[in-house]
Amino acid sequence: MKSITIALAGNPNSGKTTIFNRLTGARQHVGNYPGVTVEIKEGSLNYKGYAIKVVDLPGIYSLTAYSADEIVARDFIIHEKPNLVVNIIDSSNLERNLYLTVQLMEIGIPLILVFNMIDEARARGYKYDKEKFTLFLNVPVVETIGHKGQGINELLDKIIFTVDSINFSFSGDHIFNYGEEIENEISKIKSLLDKNTSLSDGYNTRWLAIKLLENDKDLMERINSHEINRLIEERRLLIENITGEAPETLIAEKRYGLISGICQKAVLSTVEYRHNTSDSIDRIVTNHILGIPIFFGLMYLVFSFVFTLGEIPKGLIEESFKWLGDKGKVLWPENNLIASLIIDGIINGVGNVLVFLPNILFLFLAIAILEDSGYMARAAFIMDRLMNKIGLHGKSFIPMLIGFGCSVPAIMATRTLENRRDRLVTMLVVPLMSCGARLPIYTLIIPAFFPENLYAPILWVIYLIGVTTAILMAKILRSTTFKGEAIPFIMELPPYRMPTIRGILTHMWLRGWLYVKKAGTIILGISILMWLMSTFPGLPAHQEKKFDEERQKIESTYTEEKERSEKIALMENMRKETQLRYSIAGRIGNIIEPIIRPMGFDWKIGTALMGAFAAKEVFVAQLGIVYSIGEVKESSETLREKLKENYSPLTGFCIMLFCLIGMPCMATVAIVARESSSWRWALAQLIGLTLIAYLITTIVYQTGYFLGVGMK
Repeated sequence: MKSITIALAGNPNSGKTTIFNRLTGARQHVGNYPGVTVEIKEGSLNYKGYAIKVVDLPGIYSLTAYSADEIVARDFIIHEKPNLVVNIIDSSNLERNLYLTVQLMEIGIPLILVFNMIDEARARGYKYDKEKFTLFLNVPVVETIGHKGQGINELLDKIIFTVDSINFSFSGDHIFNYGEEIENEISKIKSLLDKNTSLSDGYNTRWLAIKLLENDKDLMERINSHEINRLIEERRLLIENITGEAPETLIAEKRYGLISGICQKAVLSTVEYRHNTSDSIDRIVTNHILGIPIFFGLMYLVFSFVFTLGEIPKGLIEESFKWLGDKGKVLWPENNLIASLIIDGIINGVGNVLVFLPNILFLFLAIAILEDSGYMARAAFIMDRLMNKIGLHGKSFIPMLIGFGCSVPAIMATRTLENRRDRLVTMLVVPLMSCGARLPIYTLIIPAFFPENLYAPILWVIYLIGVTTAILMAKILRSTTFKGEAIPFIMELPPYRMPTIRGILTHMWLRGWLYVKKAGTIILGISILMWLMSTFPGLPAHQEKKFDEERQKIESTYTEEKERSEKIALMENMRKETQLRYSIAGRIGNIIEPIIRPMGFDWKIGTALMGAFAAKEVFVAQLGIVYSIGEVKESSETLREKLKENYSPLTGFCIMLFCLIGMPCMATVAIVARESSSWRWALAQLIGLTLIAYLITTIVYQTGYFLGVGMK
């Protein structure tokens, strides 16, 4: 006869003792756990060839050491290693009871959930979807009425089946992410514990790191390491300074957020609601009718915020770089290559990218407020319904949300999707979520061609086009190449909380600093490369001779100084324009111009699109280089003003449309190849999105041109 040991764990008054008595009958006794006075009941039974030892642990609410009962319960589970823990839950008070469940799952212990007192839950109007609970938590669920003995045999069958199906191990797997601040500190503490295994005393090091961060006094005393204690104190203080909350509060909020997300999906109906502030707000913001309009409305407010507050500092930075360029022209003689590199390549290249730093910072500030307040979790929850309708896993919207910042980490975030089919579809559509690198293009183009009252609406429309195109593309892919059923998932719904000033400013600056570093390294390098391509090899000798002769002719023909200067300036502009056309970039631009002309683009835009493949911001940098090298007149015009002179609003809109949909940057192509383990998918994405962008942009431009919409 095979022997197994199970432990019963649950909240006080959950009916745990009743279940224990039903299982063991008279075959039970009371013993003390070594070293403490807490009673532990033990009993036994034989069932279908199994000798089952049942240990009834003290009733507890959590595994944090607030009482001797909690210490005894968790130490028994970790050190005595039962084959299985049966978690008894008062199903009429589900959310409070599930808090212990989440902590048991964090240990990595094999688990069965028993929804006890199911008759009382039904009488109160609750109805549960057991299959969804099992699917979301990967834990078997059994419904029982303990005092009537209903469900006991089903529970025993499930115990035997589960024990035979698994091998006990503290795997360290965790069911959800605690957020960037908490996870960073957990990793640091875990790393230190892994280096010194004697400190962990058999505990799983991730779980132990979490408990230490929760300030578990019992475990702190057991470890008794000055180095660990000092690190914990530093990490706790750092988190509290950034978030304004103690780590244990944040961790508890995350757990309850997960529980709330589970219940939103798996509680089918109820006559009662949780009457608290978060739920009152959620009835509105997660409403199946109002949720999506509220989400898009908030995004519209974010874009208004970005433009309204970003214009003044952006103008100051723009004037500063323009002043630097003018000073450089005074200091260095005309046609000096070093001067051209510094002024045209660096100042006009990198400068035209850094000009948009205020807009980037304000965008990240707005997103940080939405994230830290708890709303972004609701946004993902709202969109989960839509994700399932188009055949995508609900988790897919999380990488897509990250894609608003950068496609590279967004594609890496698809690792959370267990199904390869869902991963590939999400990877392929993530670049359609307009990343922060595209924002400089939008904030260059929109003020150049549209009135101020349309700034936010146009930007909102561009982002909406990206989201809509991503959804349509996902639907097409899931209906053709990647057929299959979508798998539902749970979305953590943390309580709403007031973001701290330090927290949102820290998040804003960390993301903004990445943009600055990119401008000072990658963008700088590419700008210099694009300057070289736009400058060399220079004019052929016969062309130089032609322009020199033309200049001499003007000087000998026109005696009046003003008229002569105007003619020479005009001739020099023609020289610069011709020189630019003869450069490497110009020649490539002229080759591709017939291809891109149907979209309303000329060869100058073509050269900028070449740079955008390296990094989207380079589009702005290259236009700055082209319009600086291509002109010699002393003009105080900004790049936006120069674009307005040369293109129509329709062309400006088409530029944004093509940059939104087409040609992911090199980093995105590389990360897709790595994450999909195939260059085939990366190239398919690159070519496919570019062709789709070309087709859509051509249709929009040609239709607008035919109707006379957006023309000068």
